[in-house]
Amino acid sequence: MNGLERIEFIDSIALELQSRMTFADIDTYFRGHKVPTQENYPTNSKRSYSKDMLSEVSEEILFKIAEELSIETPAKTSNPIKEVTFWKAGHFRLFLSHLASFKVQTSHLQTALRKYAISSFVAHEDIEPTKQWQEEIEAGLRTMDALVAILMPGFTESKWCDQEVGVAVGRDVLVIPLRRGLDPYGFIGKYQGIQTQGKSIGDVAEAIFKTLVKSPKTKSKILMAISGALSNATSTEEALEKVTILKSLDNLSKDLLENLKKQVSDNTLLVESNEFVNSFNALLSKFGVDKVRVGKQLPEAEWDDIPF
Repeated sequence: MNGLERIEFIDSIALELQSRMTFADIDTYFRGHKVPTQENYPTNSKRSYSKDMLSEVSEEILFKIAEELSIETPAKTSNPIKEVTFWKAGHFRLFLSHLASFKVQTSHLQTALRKYAISSFVAHEDIEPTKQWQEEIEAGLRTMDALVAILMPGFTESKWCDQEVGVAVGRDVLVIPLRRGLDPYGFIGKYQGIQTQGKSIGDVAEAIFKTLVKSPKTKSKILMAISGALSNATSTEEALEKVTILKSLDNLSKDLLENLKKQVSDNTLLVESNEFVNSFNALLSKFGVDKVRVGKQLPEAEWDDIPF
C-alpha cells in the first residue's frame, strides 16, 4: 500500500467511525485495538481525531479495523474503493435478499425497518443485470452488517439470491432467514429463522430488530445505531419512538446508557421537552442508571435557605 492509498484508506475508516460512533465509543474501540487515544483533542471533529490516532498504526491493525467495519482494503483490490452511497450514515446496514416477484413487499419491509435505525439495501433479481447494477449489489454485500434472506419457493433456484447468501456465509456475517414457505437450507440450515406467515410487515421488522439485538455478531452495532438515532433526533416524536424501542429490550448495559445520557444532554430540543425527559428517565431507571438532570441543580444543603 503506497502513501496515497494509506491516506485514503485511513480517511475511509475515519468517515465510517464518524458516522457510527461517539467520541467515547471511538476511544473505547481504539483501546481494544491498542490504537493510541488523546484527551482534550483540540477540535470537535471525530473524523480528524480518528485520522490522527490511526496515522501511525500498523497496516495489520488498519486491515483488522476495516474488516470489522466492512470497509474494503487496498490489499484486496487494485481498483479504487467504490463509494457506497445507499446506506444511511450511522444506521445498521442490512442487505435484503429476495425474489423479484416479492419486491413490493420487500420495499415495504425496508420502510418499516427505518424505525429501528436500520438502513436496508433491497436487492433485485435480474437474469441479465447491468454491470452498474451488479457493482451496486457487490458493494452492498461487501459493506453490509447482516443479511436477511426472504425464503420462499424459487429462492434456491435463483443464482443471484443463492450467491448473496453465499457471500454472507463467506464473510461470516449474520444471516437471518425469513421463512415464507421455505425452510433454511444448506449453510444457513442451522438457523431456525423467523416465521412470517400470518405476521404483518411491522411484526416482521420488529422480529428482525430483536434478532439483531440478541446475536453477538450484531448486538453492539444495532444498539449503537439506535442510540445514535435517539441522541441525534430532530423531533421529540422520533426520540420518543426510539426510547420506546429501547424500553422493550430486556437487557442494556449501564455503560451504553451512561454514554447515551451524555449525548442526549447535548440535544437542546430533547432536554427542553418534559415528555421526553420523563420517558427517557423511565428508561434509565429500568436499568438502574441515574436520571438525567435538566437545568441547574442546587446542592441539597442549600434547600433549607430557600424561602417557602
